[in-house]
Amino acid sequence: MWNKNDIKFMKKALHLAQKMEGKTSPDPMVGAVIVKNGKIISHGYHEEQNTPHAEAWAIKKAAKQAKGSTLYVNLEPCCFFETKNNPPCTKAIIKAGIKKVVVAMQDPNPQVNGKGFEELKKAGIKVNKGLLTKEAKKLNEVFIKYITTGLPFVILKTAMSLDGKIATKTGESFWITGEESRKRSHKIRNTVDAIIIGIGTIIKDDPELTVRNIKNKIKNPKKIILDPLAKIDVDRKVLRIEPEKTIVIVSNNAKENKIAKIESTGAKVIRATTKNGSFEMKKIIKTLGKMGIISVLIEGGGNTNAKALSAGIVDKIYFFVAPKIIGGKEAITPIEGEGITQLLKAIKIKNLSIEKSGEDFLFSGYLC
Repeated sequence: MWNKNDIKFMKKALHLAQKMEGKTSPDPMVGAVIVKNGKIISHGYHEEQNTPHAEAWAIKKAAKQAKGSTLYVNLEPCCFFETKNNPPCTKAIIKAGIKKVVVAMQDPNPQVNGKGFEELKKAGIKVNKGLLTKEAKKLNEVFIKYITTGLPFVILKTAMSLDGKIATKTGESFWITGEESRKRSHKIRNTVDAIIIGIGTIIKDDPELTVRNIKNKIKNPKKIILDPLAKIDVDRKVLRIEPEKTIVIVSNNAKENKIAKIESTGAKVIRATTKNGSFEMKKIIKTLGKMGIISVLIEGGGNTNAKALSAGIVDKIYFFVAPKIIGGKEAITPIEGEGITQLLKAIKIKNLSIEKSGEDFLFSGYLC
């Protein structure tokens, strides 16, 4: 069904879409290519929320040449008014006289979900869908989860030695992995809406949780601090650097005077329920979703990581492994907690990939 040119043009659309990774939240990443007589005459991509969509940009640049052309786009064109600046892309496609639309995947947004295809077909436009669907779904995996469940896409990232330690028995952890892996970690931060970290790591390491030392920085993500008793000191970096982007989650046992001190910095405090002394992670993730946060990166210590995994909230993992051996039964591991009693209950990872990251290795995959 698909020829080499179809694949080439759709790959171009996917590449254009990916250029804006981290900028379009909560919108999907979309790229569009307009082709006439076998040649690209125009292209566009969605830059960020509340800006014109990829199809609209491409059509505007093609102008009258768009008539009789073929449009390649990685996501079904929208068919509803998002904002005044973003009328339905289906209307623009029809008005431009485009004769054929090739789409990688259907938009799972309930406001679209096939309706865009139907509108185009009724206007006499030929619609072919399903080209490079797997790649398109991976590109917008964050958007797909959020728009279908209302929950953020959750990534767990950790860095460890070859023998599975994230610190020595004395707590020293800077730096286990090399410079390239640390840069890669900041690139991951650059694409997410928020970072989750436990109070233990805040007290021990006093991290900034900002994006640094990379090109094309987009933003610093929100900082979510799990702090049941509001122990955080107001001199911590997360409360001094862009405190308005910091959210401290406390339990009902936190003292009001401590909460007031945190709020005096400009940070937001949210109360959350606990069960057996620990936060109910599923409820926290649900709360973040209601706040419009569609992607979360967990950068916690062993206990925070263990709680996230046991709660079943993690979608994807990034494990950086350095060619070092630390040793010691008291040295901290990336996943602490009680652990499992049977191997049959081990958490399995699918679609695992392994790549070199400077002197280290990066293992990434999805939870089954």
